[in-house]
Amino acid sequence: MLNDKTILITGGTGSFGNHFTSYVLQHYKPKKIIIYSRDEFKQFQMRNRLMEYDSIMRYFIGDVRDEARMRRAFEGVDYVIHAAALKQVPACEYNPNEAIKTNIHGAMNVIEAALDTSVKRVVALSTDKAVNPVNLYGGTKLVSDKLFIAANAYSGFKDTRFAIVRYGNVAGSRGSVIPFFHSLVEAGETELPITDLEMTRFWISLEQGVELVIKALAESKGGETFIAKIPSFKITDLAKAILPGCTMKEVGIREGEKLHEVMITKEDSLHTYEYSKHFVIYPHMSWWTEKNAVPGGRPVMRGFEYSSGTNSQWLSVDDLQELLQKVFEL
Repeated sequence: MLNDKTILITGGTGSFGNHFTSYVLQHYKPKKIIIYSRDEFKQFQMRNRLMEYDSIMRYFIGDVRDEARMRRAFEGVDYVIHAAALKQVPACEYNPNEAIKTNIHGAMNVIEAALDTSVKRVVALSTDKAVNPVNLYGGTKLVSDKLFIAANAYSGFKDTRFAIVRYGNVAGSRGSVIPFFHSLVEAGETELPITDLEMTRFWISLEQGVELVIKALAESKGGETFIAKIPSFKITDLAKAILPGCTMKEVGIREGEKLHEVMITKEDSLHTYEYSKHFVIYPHMSWWTEKNAVPGGRPVMRGFEYSSGTNSQWLSVDDLQELLQKVFEL
């Protein structure tokens, strides 16, 4: 479905953008891939890495806060993946105005530019922190999600559709605990800091995240939130997998951090369908009807909650060690 299509990725030089671009180039024959981001050096690095595809790669210096620049970049684009965001929880807490400008105003600008240029599909990346948010980052992403869902009511006769993909920290990405633990081990540490011994997280790889975005592009009718079925793990087991025999020191949950990741709340269960490999939360809006649901799903039970702490799939220490080998190969 991505063959002969023009795709733009906001924040395209990040972990997701790099992997998504490589995946598409390996599996499809796109007409053009546009990397839209602020960091010229990261674009330089990405261009050098993908030099063999230079004829179809384009690199736009731009900020999602700049609607005019974005509208220019969106001209002739079929699909937009919105990955740009301020993601670091402490940074957002200390710089709330900046988080709002990028994560909320930036989302509004993506929506306006997509509507004005008749982009066919927009998929915005969300986060577990947008679910019952306890920090500003989560709060801004909740608002962003609501904006993208509501945007479907404004497309009118155009074929522009907006959907969301939600997951937590991607294994091995800059924001995950894996590179942090790995750096401590590389420095010779034998004790790893654990925020809480009961803490759990979901495991999703970059490739699984990319595949979920492509599924959303293919299946979205507008307003859906796609969530992958993925296993959970205990942070203590991750520490054991990275450094067998290590000692652990409980240091306390950081500001804005949750004990468990939650992807689907009990309230969302009323509008959630389960499929073989993923869930979809359908919009609770007057313009959406059940006939728009993707075939093959079934409603989840009322009161269902998808949490890393109560998940039915779990990774053992051995499982984690096997998966970590793939992470460190990337």
